[in-house]
Amino acid sequence: MKVVNCPINGARPVSEFICGGEVRSMPDPQITDDDSWADYVFNRNGQAGIKKEWWCHTPSNTWFICDRNTQTDEIIRTYLFQEAGI
Repeated sequence: MKVVNCPINGARPVSEFICGGEVRSMPDPQITDDDSWADYVFNRNGQAGIKKEWWCHTPSNTWFICDRNTQTDEIIRTYLFQEAGI
């Protein structure tokens, strides 16, 4: 069984989590044109490698960031947003 380390609740089975997608900076909606906004909403970087992703431990509704290698599906590190330095 695959185990994910929740920064709040510790090691838990992967079935308790959902992945919310890659962490990306949202463009300013006040100054962004329609093409740039559509690109942000609909397009993702599908290149394999280490990605920062939003994950949620659903029983506790704890959202955190997971550094995951999308090529090997290895979870490198999990941490709260405040620790991300973004």
